[in-house]
Amino acid sequence: MTIRKGLTAATAALALFAGAPSAQALDEITVAYFLEWPMPFEFAKVQGTYDAEMGVKVNWVAFDTGTAMSAAMAAGDVHLAVSQGVPPFVVATSAGQDLQILDVAVSYSDNDNCVVQSALEITKDNAAELAGKKVAVPIGTAAHYGFLKQMSHFGVDLASLDIVDMAPPDGAAAFAQGAVDLYCGWGGSLRRAKESGNVLLTGAEKEALGILVFDVTSGPSAFIAENPDLVAKFLKVTADANAQWADPAQQAAMLPVIARDAGMDEAATADTLATFVFPSVADQLSAKWLGGGAQEFMKGVAQVFVEAGSIPAALDSYATTVNTGPLAAGAGL
Repeated sequence: MTIRKGLTAATAALALFAGAPSAQALDEITVAYFLEWPMPFEFAKVQGTYDAEMGVKVNWVAFDTGTAMSAAMAAGDVHLAVSQGVPPFVVATSAGQDLQILDVAVSYSDNDNCVVQSALEITKDNAAELAGKKVAVPIGTAAHYGFLKQMSHFGVDLASLDIVDMAPPDGAAAFAQGAVDLYCGWGGSLRRAKESGNVLLTGAEKEALGILVFDVTSGPSAFIAENPDLVAKFLKVTADANAQWADPAQQAAMLPVIARDAGMDEAATADTLATFVFPSVADQLSAKWLGGGAQEFMKGVAQVFVEAGSIPAALDSYATTVNTGPLAAGAGL
């Protein structure tokens, strides 16, 4: 198996830079998010609601992958990350970075997947023919985890594949050019890849195999501990935006604003949002999610990465990487 730009250097860097940005006398914070990944929080972002409710200026910085978000938080350049994938969070915390999950940002089984070139005529029924093929996948992300689980399900030997670490937009471009045989990614890049390829498994089929796909809001533990009220207000604004989107009567006004902020047209934004689920705060605090389910899932993700040689070891438990305090506090504001 050939893996280019692997996790070794990244995990080593994260282990070294486990610090967090200073929280003293904050008058602004920096939050990471994704373009072409439309979510209700963007309506509040554009309206300036976060700034108004939190009493600080929020600087928003777009990233290509969750691993890059982890690195930025490790370097002290980012205070919070919205919609970071669980696998990159697991990679970072397994390497020693002191991060915590604050909420379940979104669940999206059908919006993170692997696509094979149509010309190869490979489907789930003959997926063994992927052996020897070239794959574009962002290492250490939810797409990477899903890829590993799918290859295990299909019995494809990872050693037979030429795996290239590529951010989703780059991977989709390479896929469109025919430079790679299999693409794994999400969002707008996934939609573009599907124009010249087909998915191996649907979201429902992946969930049946235990491949859950959800993102979280995360942040450095020290920043969260030093700014609990600020973080609680941030999560409350996010939850309020999700609740607003859940009301069909509000969606017509919100859609164009979200689309513009995501860098997408309204049709693509609507199609993408139709595949997203935004759990309520009560659901997030339940046993299915942050009340235990997420912690167990992270242990499983870590074990898959260990077995694939992507990380050297897993934590004994991921219980301390989840902090529901600010989410619960925000719900009471």
